[in-house]
Amino acid sequence: MNKPQEKRMIRARRHKRIRMSGVSGTVARPRLSVYKSNRYMHAQLIDDTVNKTLIAGSTKSMPKGTKKTDGARMLGAELAKRAKAAGITTVVFDRGGFRYTGRVAALADAAREGGLKF
Repeated sequence: MNKPQEKRMIRARRHKRIRMSGVSGTVARPRLSVYKSNRYMHAQLIDDTVNKTLIAGSTKSMPKGTKKTDGARMLGAELAKRAKAAGITTVVFDRGGFRYTGRVAALADAAREGGLKF
């Protein structure tokens, strides 16, 4: 098995372990799910009781030429703004098996500064 496949498998196992520990979204407290690729970052607020995405965003819509971490901060602030407009104040954070550092931490910090509690 080559290195990229092994990294994907390890992340998938970590993500499964996190989700099995009880990280689940409801209408009152949706799940803030984060996915990052090498190029973009995606985040969405999900209600797991009806399997519906309430709010979604991506760094694809951010201005070109910004650093990845700055894009993650802008995405977190934008999600927090949309969530507050929809009446959502508390969420459950699902880092998707990614380490809580760098872009993931920047998105989470910006969402907290924008008014989301988790």
